[in-house]
Amino acid sequence: MMQHIIRLEWFVILVLLQALVLNHVHFEQYATPLLYIYFLLKINSGNSRKGLMLWAFSMGLCIDIFSNTPGLNAAASVLTAFCRPWILRVLSLRDTTENFEPGIYQMGFTAFFRYALVIVLLHSLTLNLLDTFSLARFQTLLLKILSDACITLIFILCIDSVRRKR
Repeated sequence: MMQHIIRLEWFVILVLLQALVLNHVHFEQYATPLLYIYFLLKINSGNSRKGLMLWAFSMGLCIDIFSNTPGLNAAASVLTAFCRPWILRVLSLRDTTENFEPGIYQMGFTAFFRYALVIVLLHSLTLNLLDTFSLARFQTLLLKILSDACITLIFILCIDSVRRKR
């Protein structure tokens, strides 16, 4: 029960932080931190795929409502949640039957970095492709995808390393 309350608190904090602050932060007109992905990264590995996708859809829909982006974040979040168990299984050094919360402390820095990098790149790629819906300016699109992924990954690693020390 306590774990659900903590998860709900993180949900609300990340939605509000993304909607009220981070959606208005643009580094060099390209990089926008997508910190709400951290919520999807940290859900326990033992959760069902349906539950994970429901959390992802709810998170994406809340971000879409605040950002006035009809369905973009929800679609990218659901795709990310759908692929997450496979990515975690391939990139984790743990046994697939273990129930653990992915993080630097639990997985080690290198394994968590690879896991977070793949998830963030997948999410950023999906979100930017759906937003642009064109490959006419491929270099600009690629720069936006990579810059979003880099700044998001830096934020995620900083937050997870600070959370680990507590």
